Amino acid sequence: MLSFFLKYLAPYFQRKLVTILILGFVSGLPLLLSFGTLSAWLREAGVERSTIGLFALVGLPYALKPIWAPLMDGLRLPFLTDLLGRRRAWLIASQVMLASAIIGLAYSDPKQAPVAMAVFAVLVAFFSASQDIVIDAYRIETLPDEQQGMGAAMVTYGYRGGMLVAGAGTLFLADYWTWTHAYLVMSLLICIGMLIVILSPEPEAALTPDLKNRSLRDWLMYYVVNPFSEFATRPGWILIILFVVTFKLGDAFLSVMTNPFYIDLGFSKTEIAEITKLFGVLALGIGLFIGGILIKRFGMLITLVITGILQAASNLIFAYQAIVGYDLTALTLTIAVENITGGMGTAAFVAYLSGLTNISFTATQYALLSALMSLGRNILSSPSGYVVDALGWVDFFVFSVVMALPGLFLLLILVRWFPDHMGRK
Repeated sequence: MLSFFLKYLAPYFQRKLVTILILGFVSGLPLLLSFGTLSAWLREAGVERSTIGLFALVGLPYALKPIWAPLMDGLRLPFLTDLLGRRRAWLIASQVMLASAIIGLAYSDPKQAPVAMAVFAVLVAFFSASQDIVIDAYRIETLPDEQQGMGAAMVTYGYRGGMLVAGAGTLFLADYWTWTHAYLVMSLLICIGMLIVILSPEPEAALTPDLKNRSLRDWLMYYVVNPFSEFATRPGWILIILFVVTFKLGDAFLSVMTNPFYIDLGFSKTEIAEITKLFGVLALGIGLFIGGILIKRFGMLITLVITGILQAASNLIFAYQAIVGYDLTALTLTIAVENITGGMGTAAFVAYLSGLTNISFTATQYALLSALMSLGRNILSSPSGYVVDALGWVDFFVFSVVMALPGLFLLLILVRWFPDHMGRK
């Protein structure tokens, strides 16, 4: 038992990984504050549902973040960059602006000034997306290759913890206190991230050319064009992009329809919250932990193959749930299987994306790769409701397994023909 702890658990308590966990928590806080939790505040204030629906557009900065990611790689901030370094300077700047935007949102009036509230919500999303860009770059550059799997597990678990606090925690505080006080507490939690950033070391910077006295064209060429042109020199780069888009497709295709599925089976909102959210987060943590161990034991690509097969096959547990119907024991088993295998796959996939980046353009390339991943999750999975209506729940879940096969096929091609396409430079 002691040897197991020292070999597999103790590394997760290293200072660097604990720092990544906390930064992941801070990264997960703002997402729901700009729409999910905010929509409850808007509805309680009597805002029309049609208006609330339009607030979904405030999430666009998360999809568009590759546009300004090059600034985080190549733009020096006066005073802060010299004092803290490239990554920590941008982290502090984005967190200060993020906390300020949340405070502005806290003091907004959804009934009297919905436009002002929408502006602050967009600012929260923008500075949150900016913070995410730098946190990902900081994580990738701080950790050695052999710890990228553990880093992926820690940042993902921290992120989910932040989302849980921003969701359930904010609702609890708003019920006990007021919406304004609840959002002010969330802004204070962002300050935890600032403190961690100040106390943590700056990652070793990549060697970059001195562009201080060069033209804007030179800057754009190095920090905007080069990240993309460099990636296009990788062996099998087109297959890599297709794989990034499709690897989580089966999982995303299913997850879009899980809550309607639970409702259709007759589960109450409390039962759904307790089992899928609270228990689900614990199961996810187990999966993330196992994923990190598998990467250390078998390497990145083999772990991707293992977890890819498991997360695809795990969708069949929902077909079993559909046959059984309303059964809390079966639901607990379903959520355990889905979250553990999903956590394993997420840890491996995030570590894989991290390993694809060039350290000179970490922020830009990771932002691009994560945006491509979101493309598959959000756009290609959008017809899932039509598929349910056409096939029914049991066949839909079987079909979701089929949707995972293209990603697995592309992965096997990469493993067979381009085994050396990874590795940071």
